Amino acid sequence: MMAAFRYVSYAQEVIFDTGALAKAREAVERFGWRRVLVCANRSMGRAGHVEALATALGERLADVFDQVQPHVQDTQVDQVLALAEEHSVDAVIGMGGGSPLGMAKAVAFALEEKRAGRPARSAYPTEQPLIPVAAIPSTYAGSEMTPAVGITHSRETPPRKITLSDPKIAPKLVIYDPQLTLDLPPEMTASTGINALAHCIEALYSITKYPLSSAVAVSAVEHIYRALPRCVRDGGDLDARTEMLLGAHLAGLSLASVSMGLHHGLCHVLGGSANVPHGLANSIILPHAMRFNAEATAPDLLPAVKAMGITPDGAGPAVAVEAAAQRVYDLVGQMGLPQRLRDVGVREADLPRLAQLGFQNRNVQNNPRPIQDAAEIENLLRGAW
Repeated sequence: MMAAFRYVSYAQEVIFDTGALAKAREAVERFGWRRVLVCANRSMGRAGHVEALATALGERLADVFDQVQPHVQDTQVDQVLALAEEHSVDAVIGMGGGSPLGMAKAVAFALEEKRAGRPARSAYPTEQPLIPVAAIPSTYAGSEMTPAVGITHSRETPPRKITLSDPKIAPKLVIYDPQLTLDLPPEMTASTGINALAHCIEALYSITKYPLSSAVAVSAVEHIYRALPRCVRDGGDLDARTEMLLGAHLAGLSLASVSMGLHHGLCHVLGGSANVPHGLANSIILPHAMRFNAEATAPDLLPAVKAMGITPDGAGPAVAVEAAAQRVYDLVGQMGLPQRLRDVGVREADLPRLAQLGFQNRNVQNNPRPIQDAAEIENLLRGAW
């Protein structure tokens, strides 16, 4: 008997094409947006991408905030929100990696609350936002497809990264231009690529998975596993970059309508409370999360294992997943990324506190292998340390 399922899809226009950035104005005009605010980071400005977007948007551009810091800091959200209010914007564009896209999401959601004078939470699953978000990704982080944003509450001690999820947060317009990824440095290419792979793994064993999310995730694994090493070896390989960006799109789509689990929950904790860049946290934690969940999730992961070129033998699905976890660990090392938490500044003395924060994380509580106490998480973190 087929398992029952339920999911929410999101009204989005997705444009995927080399040179698609030049089409930003006509897309914005289709939506009727007259004053848009762009959120970006310094690297987007240095590469000339912000200027290219500004030229494309013309008088529809109200202002640019190009100083977005990692992990969507609450203090910066307040700063950009004030800028959005000042210019009476009717849409917010995020351009770059997960942090600028997350900033656009956070600001649009907060601006709706300001204008409406009430919480912006959706009254029903397909309610549309008052202030829409557009996303122009330049990495493989996948935030452009998801209805969630992690905001770091830096005023707390210690700081905590809290995930806000709501259908209104999903971008209404997504523009993929592979040319924007050509100057992505090797480490960022590798780490956000592993982040995309992690989206697929968690989508496949999510407690709310459904047939479409699983099929899309397996397709994404094929593209990512084939293209990512090529992108790291030669960042100017446009064919590899295009396939990798397609894989990242599918990976984000696969995760957009399902619950995340232990892996992403821990990565958010490491980012918000230990200041580990999100891509690096993914690269370190993913093999350990796969092993932790192997017994409970192996049948669900087998299609991804096969997409990675591993042929299961008579030893059983869990052994095949272990082989896949080892292959991911080896790939991380081959691409020059750190493989241990100690290599990214996490102190051994901090592990119990991080484990406790992880145990309190909602995504961790949605893990397919139930987690009974913080000690289980601490053991995983010690293995990764």
